[in-house]
Amino acid sequence: MREAYETGPGAAPIAEVDSGTVIAGRSTAELFWRRFREDRLAIVSLVFLTLLVVAAIAAPLIVSVVGVPGPDEQNSDALDVFGTPTGPSLAHPFGVDELGRDVFARTLYGARVSLIVAFAATGIAVLIGVTAGLLAGYFRGWVDTLISRSVDVLLAIPYLLLAVGLAASCSFGGGCFGGAVQPGIGVVIFVIAVTSWTYVARIVRGETLSLREREFVEASRSLGASRARIVFREILPNLVAPIIVYTSILIPQVILYEAALSFLGVGVQAPTASWGQMISDATEIFDTAWWYMLFPGVALVLTVLAFNYVGDALQDALAPRARKRKAAAEA
Repeated sequence: MREAYETGPGAAPIAEVDSGTVIAGRSTAELFWRRFREDRLAIVSLVFLTLLVVAAIAAPLIVSVVGVPGPDEQNSDALDVFGTPTGPSLAHPFGVDELGRDVFARTLYGARVSLIVAFAATGIAVLIGVTAGLLAGYFRGWVDTLISRSVDVLLAIPYLLLAVGLAASCSFGGGCFGGAVQPGIGVVIFVIAVTSWTYVARIVRGETLSLREREFVEASRSLGASRARIVFREILPNLVAPIIVYTSILIPQVILYEAALSFLGVGVQAPTASWGQMISDATEIFDTAWWYMLFPGVALVLTVLAFNYVGDALQDALAPRARKRKAAAEA
């Protein structure tokens, strides 16, 4: 037996289904993956990032298998007779720098530094921003005024200059806050997190101001739910999608942020390998040792592009209505 479903009297049937057939609905995760995989470039970028993470984790093993020296090992025999760096060869696939250190190993270990800083600093910045945005948007009043004015002040300061000042003061001597933040990667993570949470706070505050007036929040209040329950059990779950989208967009910015600080000499300190630091060291010898800038530079560009493509695809998959509006506007 078949049943026809019509839109109204005299209308043509829009679907016919066997009465014994059970139609299974798609879950939210299935709908998300279906939309995400439509973007082939994002899939390729996701595969690249997965391989990059695996390579960063397994950097010591890869260096050992390839047979190149460690990232900090100086070898004057790898230089030519004039003491200048030598280019790519079987012994050194990416060449060596002016100290005889293997560029392949340093590029690989530089990926580890960039990813650690990116994920850690982004996580801390998002945590601070989400908390501040929730408090400002839900409680409003003096809490909103205090947080919003603090955000305005931080946004009025050139963030790179602020980061350079903080990093310089914390990178030398005993660190910051009585030694709680030690020079090295910890300083870079701290500086980037402190200067990157403001945009997250603004986005979350705006969404919270809208959600706090919805019917389901009013229903929770009428049932006697506490403020903490309303904020963390009712409002926060509805902010997951924009938080994920902005996090994916913030990660490549943080990678460039770390590279800029290291390039300026106030980020990751030698001898720890960093893409920004390698590019900075290569500027003086680029005309004779192009490989020293090329390989870390290409790695940095590809990584940032891959994160950007994945972030765009996440935004389209989690906000299909916005994607349709964007397509309509472009048409």
